[in-house]
Amino acid sequence: MSEEIEEIPFDQGLLEYLGQFITTHKKSVIERVLAKRTRYFTVVLEDIFKPHNASAVIRTCDCFGLQDIHVIEKTNQYKVNPYVTRGASQWVDLHKYFREDGSAVEACFETLREKGYKIYGTSPDPSSISIYDLDPNEKLALVFGNEHEGISDEVKSKADGLVHIPMLGFTDSFNISVSASIFLYDLVKKAESGGMDNFHLSEAEKNQLRMKWYRSVVKNSEIHEKVYRKNLANKE
Repeated sequence: MSEEIEEIPFDQGLLEYLGQFITTHKKSVIERVLAKRTRYFTVVLEDIFKPHNASAVIRTCDCFGLQDIHVIEKTNQYKVNPYVTRGASQWVDLHKYFREDGSAVEACFETLREKGYKIYGTSPDPSSISIYDLDPNEKLALVFGNEHEGISDEVKSKADGLVHIPMLGFTDSFNISVSASIFLYDLVKKAESGGMDNFHLSEAEKNQLRMKWYRSVVKNSEIHEKVYRKNLANKE
């Protein structure tokens, strides 16, 4: 199965009502972040063994403006480490994939391709291309493997390509959080400098996140929402 993200119905009146309980500063920060948020690039984590490493990647994704992270669970179930994410998991959408028949990779990749992503596995494999040859003008999903073996042979065979970061020393790889940082810094910088019209979220997507984040920020938001709906019903 895959873990679906609940789509929150947008209600402008409710948004404004909840906004009364959020400081002007906090709302301005939310708007600043929304203006830079993107689903054009995404990250996939395959069967991560150490949860603090996956949590570090989530933090990295939030820092670079990515909204979605996809987690393929095979032998390892991922749980957010709040001490590592430092609250980042509150602001991003985490999609998990697990299949008892072992087809989690296929399920994840099918979902990504339906959304128009080209999928690259990160690997020092000799057949892989350099990070500098990635095209930032197409939607990209980067797959990072676990700490011991990297991405699986299944990912290598089902991905659209492989990509690596050129190394100048004796070591042939970074840990996944450092790798994700390097990839995303390079891609986001190129994409934003290119001025792509569809790089950032649509207004509809921003409204969805505003509602989600307002509900997250406001203490006891479910109680406030009940009051709002009761007042609305009384007016009718």
